[in-house]
Amino acid sequence: MTAVRDALDLQSLGPGASELGELLNELLSADGGEPERIAALRPLKPPRVYRLELVRGGAPWRSVVVKRFDSAIVAQRTRLAAERWLPALGLADGCARLLGVAADVRGGVVWHVYEDVGDETVAVRRDPDRVAAAVELVANLHTRAAGHAVLPDVRRYCPDLGIRFFTTNLHDAIGALEAVQSSRIKPSEAHVGVAGRLLSRLRGLLADVDRRAAVFAEAAGPDTLLHGDLWTTNTVLVPTAAGLRACLIDWDHVGVGPLAYDLSTLLFRFPLGERVGVLDLYRHAVARVGWSLPPAAELKLICETVELARCANCLIWPALALVDEQAAWGFPQLAEIERWFGALDAGQYDLQKLSC
Repeated sequence: MTAVRDALDLQSLGPGASELGELLNELLSADGGEPERIAALRPLKPPRVYRLELVRGGAPWRSVVVKRFDSAIVAQRTRLAAERWLPALGLADGCARLLGVAADVRGGVVWHVYEDVGDETVAVRRDPDRVAAAVELVANLHTRAAGHAVLPDVRRYCPDLGIRFFTTNLHDAIGALEAVQSSRIKPSEAHVGVAGRLLSRLRGLLADVDRRAAVFAEAAGPDTLLHGDLWTTNTVLVPTAAGLRACLIDWDHVGVGPLAYDLSTLLFRFPLGERVGVLDLYRHAVARVGWSLPPAAELKLICETVELARCANCLIWPALALVDEQAAWGFPQLAEIERWFGALDAGQYDLQKLSC
């Protein structure tokens, strides 16, 4: 079947488009014959994620989601999560089913084709049943993976998202900001001093590493498999005859570390007034297998440390872009990240009042 390539300008998707077309031809031919026509290639997160819609018998037939990876390493992690790690935990339905993989001839770009699980994310609809189903899946992921034989395999391919994530990103961000200052690149008047202020902040955090590491060692709990990017936009609820199927998408940042790495991301995507309820759902879910969460003060510090680590990681790339190419967006992005740090200072992500 050549309908996929003929009906859509897949070449506009860039490298690997021809190989993607061949894969789609294979998958659609094996799925019960040819569709009458390709209805649309709809951008979801361009230029990387699209929904391919097909028509048969004059009516919508089915759709798939295609996703581009510009890193073969990330593509491999995501494939292993879907095909090996989640099934080993009895959670194969906890992600969108991976239907096929295609790569350009150089291997620099990889395309995945997934079942289409829809757009009904928790970010779109936060009703109690949907939130509860999503939290239950996250709790199952964490409790089943902790101590499981799958973790060594995950560690072979994925980053450590524990306290080392904090210290490594602090060192890398400090080095990148020091390079910005050494380069003597002149910022606009609005951004004078931003690199120096961020550098001072990071050095202060580096001096506090031992205290934070001690809390991690005492209270963060066992390492487990982490989704790594647990925004409510990545948590989809699919209606089925048996009820709601919770499904986590976009496993690009999958890794190993303490549950707080995922939990903090999830909690901070909810309005402040809803976080207590979400945390209670998670606490009750993990309690069923004998787990307990740290006291509020320790949980707050661990989650804060995770968020600070993410901020430090985000600093690295605009700083390097300034040094390497004097990117115009570099200083504005550094200023935006300084604002994120300010939100942490102001208690925007405060967990102190959450009962544990």
